[in-house]
Amino acid sequence: MKTIGLVGGTGWASSIEYYRLINEKVNQKLGGLNYASCILYSFNYADVDALQKQNDDEGLYSLVADAARKLILSGADGIALCANTLHMFADRLPMEINVPIIHIAEATARQIRKRAFQKVALLGTKATMEMDFYKDKLGNQGIETLIPKEADRNFIQKTILEELFNNDFRKKSRDRFLSIITELQHDGAQAAILGCTEIPLLVKQNDTTVPLLDTLQIHAQAIVDFMIEEK
Repeated sequence: MKTIGLVGGTGWASSIEYYRLINEKVNQKLGGLNYASCILYSFNYADVDALQKQNDDEGLYSLVADAARKLILSGADGIALCANTLHMFADRLPMEINVPIIHIAEATARQIRKRAFQKVALLGTKATMEMDFYKDKLGNQGIETLIPKEADRNFIQKTILEELFNNDFRKKSRDRFLSIITELQHDGAQAAILGCTEIPLLVKQNDTTVPLLDTLQIHAQAIVDFMIEEK
């Protein structure tokens, strides 16, 4: 089994889910007393938030790259960034480290193709929704991406930072998310990507008939597949 290095803490609630899911999936595959060989580097999110408020992408990249290097020095054979937004650095980071990055958007694109969706909605942080790093990975697979209108993007961002990152899950917020998903379905989306790993902690498939793509689950499976890759 390979050892995975997890860059977490953005936020801590979803990092707990990564740890749980990866261990459960390893055990499901190998059985017995087999569980994940993993190392977690967890940020103080206040440091990340301060850099984001200053629009200091270079400062944030330095934090991520430093975390990845420390994980590699500790024995990690691959790196997983446990947040969709951090993948804005996922194409740059491999140029500085010598281990693979298990990319959340690439894993999600594979699932979308497998399920034959051609047009999907993308919900996540404003960076994930508005920047091209995520949509480009989907576009490379012929997948069209729809994002919510600006007022909804602002609501999603605020809810992620002020509620979900604090492990605070409110019915009123869930209902608004579901309304946004339904509106995007009316615009032609065949499914919705829950493109922030905190959103699946709030919105579940049982809440809607629109197919949901849980990026936390998808990424966790891709990580386990890397760890237990059959030769």
